[in-house]
Amino acid sequence: MKRILLFLATNLAIMLVLGITASLLGVDRYLTAKGLNLGALLVFAGLMGFGGAFISLWLSKPIAKWTTGARVIEQPANAGERWLVETVARQARAAGIPTPEVAIYEGAPNAFATGATKNAALVAVSTGLLQSMQQDEVEAVLAHEVAHVANGDMVTLTLIQGVVNTFVIFLARVVAYAVDQFVRRDESEARGPGIAFTITSVVCDLLFGLVASIIVAWFSRQREYRADRGAAQIMGTPRPMIAALRRLGGIDHADLPKSLAASGIAGGGVLALFSSHPSCEDRIAALQSA
Repeated sequence: MKRILLFLATNLAIMLVLGITASLLGVDRYLTAKGLNLGALLVFAGLMGFGGAFISLWLSKPIAKWTTGARVIEQPANAGERWLVETVARQARAAGIPTPEVAIYEGAPNAFATGATKNAALVAVSTGLLQSMQQDEVEAVLAHEVAHVANGDMVTLTLIQGVVNTFVIFLARVVAYAVDQFVRRDESEARGPGIAFTITSVVCDLLFGLVASIIVAWFSRQREYRADRGAAQIMGTPRPMIAALRRLGGIDHADLPKSLAASGIAGGGVLALFSSHPSCEDRIAALQSA
């Protein structure tokens, strides 16, 4: 419940901020007496699409800590925590990035990386993963997350999300305006958008958003393959990553909050097109053929 409420509150706050910004800039008035102002609509769509994506990226690390209860290891309390911090630091040096914050959270096997930039990243691992994997497998999982940070995957996916969001908002309203004009073609004194515009906008937002989700999920799956290869390079061999994936494929792993789903080591779903992660079998095959 805490995760759901936080997710809803965050998104409502983002939409409120963006809505006020659009109103102050005047770009929310893209429907004029003369018709649809495509320039204003494009600016509005870009503001809402990229604005929402980048605010979410900026908030990603604190939200990740709140939703998972992740505890950042400031001073290692035992040998295990010391090994985690030292391993991530060594891998970060090998990848040529600043050392991310390292955190542990209670939960079933999973891990994730998040943060707005390479200089402000977080790598977190669950207690379930630490308890269910061999040390070299855990090291491979950590290397996978470090590779995500080194590849700039959080920013890349944010840019992709911003582009598709912009096109969804823009095209939905262009189609809605065309439908509204067709429906009211016999109304000689019609002013402003009719109910057809509102209904069509909502329907098109949902339909185009569905297509956008498929596109974003495809890019996310490609990131996973690349992070797997990055882990193999950091480790000097793909064997530990393959072993970790085999173990993940044979255990029940945790579903991360929606905002972190694409950042975890484990993922998947019934519908492959909408999955942020390839199957473990496909990832193993890709590593073996690399």
